[in-house]
Amino acid sequence: MNVALSRRRDYAGPALFSYGFRPFFLGAGLWAAFGILLWMPQYYGNIALPTAFGALDWHIHEMLFGYVAATIAGFLLTAVPNWTGRLPVNGWPLAGLAALWLAGRVAIATSALIGPALAAVIDVAFLVALAGVAGREIVAGKNWRNLRVLIVVSVLAAGNIVFHVEAIRNGAADYGVRLSLGAVILLISLVGGRIVPSFTNNWLARNNPGRLPVPFSRFDALCIASGAVAIAAWVIAPLHVATGALLALAGLAHLARLARWAGDRTFSDRLVLVLHAAYAFVPVGFLLLAAAVFRPSIPPSAGIHAWTAGAIGMMTLAVMTRASLGHTGHALAASAGTQAIYAFALLAALLRIAGALTGGALLIDLAAGAWVAAFGGFVIAYGPLLAMRRPSWEQGRA
Repeated sequence: MNVALSRRRDYAGPALFSYGFRPFFLGAGLWAAFGILLWMPQYYGNIALPTAFGALDWHIHEMLFGYVAATIAGFLLTAVPNWTGRLPVNGWPLAGLAALWLAGRVAIATSALIGPALAAVIDVAFLVALAGVAGREIVAGKNWRNLRVLIVVSVLAAGNIVFHVEAIRNGAADYGVRLSLGAVILLISLVGGRIVPSFTNNWLARNNPGRLPVPFSRFDALCIASGAVAIAAWVIAPLHVATGALLALAGLAHLARLARWAGDRTFSDRLVLVLHAAYAFVPVGFLLLAAAVFRPSIPPSAGIHAWTAGAIGMMTLAVMTRASLGHTGHALAASAGTQAIYAFALLAALLRIAGALTGGALLIDLAAGAWVAAFGGFVIAYGPLLAMRRPSWEQGRA
């Protein structure tokens, strides 16, 4: 640990590349906001990018493999040194990974010009490289239990490959979308199931003694397993009756899991409360997708957006804001600006789900605006923290 801290103190390069969360959280925030600003004119047919993807596939791909992949990279490259006690990836290796991610965004946007096959190779290379770097560190540190996180990242990379193959061969992606989205939700189930009760327990023990989150048990393992089985069925046969039953069971299990974490006792700490609110969209997504199987009037997009705009959008903002504050030596407290970011993210999720259920174009427009406000607000509020070096006296804090 002392060696790692010394490495961070001695690092003399650009602050942006001193730690994994800095370039990737900033890139995720920028692309989440700018990607929607590019998507809405495409949605209405007002602009067209020189991409080989259809407009909807471009939107889905860039949210999953642009914004979400960057968030996962920032989380992994920051968490792995804590898990293993090894030196963090920084400097030129980190800058190279960030450049590879950016190259993927450019390649996808211009794939009609450079060719979809070359664009696919450039784009897929990032997640493969990330899995390789993280895997090397986890294995070298003999931190075997966290290999399961790497497995999920590898599934996400495989989903990206399937996405490209389908887009090239069929003109649109199908299985690759569900496989990749399912991998991200499973990752939230794994990682969220660790950090939500942990941060809640720490805060309650200090500030609100009483009922604490139930420790991880066989019940949590069964919840994760039920979600994994339901997601696998959804990937293969999304509208089958058996899939609907599995999705409903998983949704109820994850609701029960969330109820065991004492989130109702955290209202005075928004940094903790937002984690519970974000995780709540995991079971909501399962239940809405189950409802779509049994009630054709309910579109599957309602459940999909509960997962994407809700669970993923809010959880990534919750993790990025908390980690950015903690790793830049700032107090773990949600300012008025941070609370506004959370409020816009929640509003975006609720409006987007309502828009899917009703087909209301105005609701979709308002959801897009709230999403841009949330992630644009993150860039404005946290961009300076991510791009600037910490004061020397804070270098040992994490």
